[in-house]
Amino acid sequence: MLIVAGVGPGNPKYLTREVYELIIQEENIIAFGRVSRTLQDIRKDIVGISSVGEILEYIDKYENLLILASGDPLFYGITSYLKTKGYHPDKICPGISSFQYLSCKCQIPWNKARFFSLHGRDFNLKDLLEIPLAIGFIDKNHLPTQISKALYELGIRGYLIIGYDLSYEEEKIERIPIGESCSDITDLAVMVIENEVAQR
Repeated sequence: MLIVAGVGPGNPKYLTREVYELIIQEENIIAFGRVSRTLQDIRKDIVGISSVGEILEYIDKYENLLILASGDPLFYGITSYLKTKGYHPDKICPGISSFQYLSCKCQIPWNKARFFSLHGRDFNLKDLLEIPLAIGFIDKNHLPTQISKALYELGIRGYLIIGYDLSYEEEKIERIPIGESCSDITDLAVMVIENEVAQR
């Protein structure tokens, strides 16, 4: 049986009960490095991997496998990748996405937000010109300061909220005017774009 489970933003206290029980029960478990290290107090034999290609090797190796993914596995998650490769999980368990975590911390309703991801994807920031609220996942090739400057050049004004290391002890959340520099603490972060021009 192939199971994909979301572990939430990172801190084990945000695991669902169902996913916690799977981590205890399942024999073969893999997860990306940081996730596997975070869950060591629950289970020490979680195999840490560093690339999506490794996942396919483990699926072919084990009849039963639990894949732990950060956030929710169906929101810009690993499940879509698996399906493009012909692997269809028998079970998918939800997790809290880091954007949900950040939205709650900042008390920002997200039901009308436009979502985007820059994790290994192309996205044209011009698509946000008319969007009052956008929430995105950024990576090492698209750092917050870079995006801040690019949005300003496009004529977008307002504020950015950037969440780094969300749910971990080193968590930092900052709010800056669009166009200014920010901390660029880590290469994985969540960004909220409050576009005041589109809100008028």
